[in-house]
Amino acid sequence: METLRERKKEQTRRLIADRARQLFAERGFEQVTVAEVARAADVSQATIFNYFPTKEDLFYSGLEAFEEALLAAIREREPGESVLAAFGRFVLEPRGLLAATDPDAIEHLAAITRTITESPALLAREQRIFDRYTESLATLLAEETGAAPDEVEPRVAANALLGVHRALVDYSRRQIMAGVRNPQLARRVRAQGRKALALVERGLADYAVKGNRRRGQAAGGLS
Repeated sequence: METLRERKKEQTRRLIADRARQLFAERGFEQVTVAEVARAADVSQATIFNYFPTKEDLFYSGLEAFEEALLAAIREREPGESVLAAFGRFVLEPRGLLAATDPDAIEHLAAITRTITESPALLAREQRIFDRYTESLATLLAEETGAAPDEVEPRVAANALLGVHRALVDYSRRQIMAGVRNPQLARRVRAQGRKALALVERGLADYAVKGNRRRGQAAGGLS
């Protein structure tokens, strides 16, 4: 059971992250200092660095939960279900801006999107985060399929699946920057997601079916 101390620490962490993202959305990531975030959250800079090792972590806090949810969706799929089916269900589920309905919330999240697209530092950090997702998924697939350490199929499959996610993120951002908002935005992203998954399916339909320890062979080939 979570203690009072743990709850207070999590509340402080969320407060700092919320104040930081608000400032970043208003003025841009590079234009806001950690000292300004500390003042906005009414904490010391030392406190901020106790919770967030880098300035980029202030912006991307919470993505650990996304990674955990993604891996759980794959790990907990039903026996007989392919990794592609489980991944597709997860990636097409509306979340964040695509799930927002309140106009103020939508515009706030759109401002955050602009902050990312205008910041080389945030884009570079995001690339590293996506790389970590891919590595984690490849490790999980290797364990499930019993692949040897030098097998490339788990990594190929993980890159293909996370490539869909990256492409949809890029697509949604271009749409947002062009002024598209929900519900049209969510419909467009979902349609593009279905098309992307159908494309991947021609190569991964029979790979990593739950309960099958034999190394999967990708139909259609990836050579």
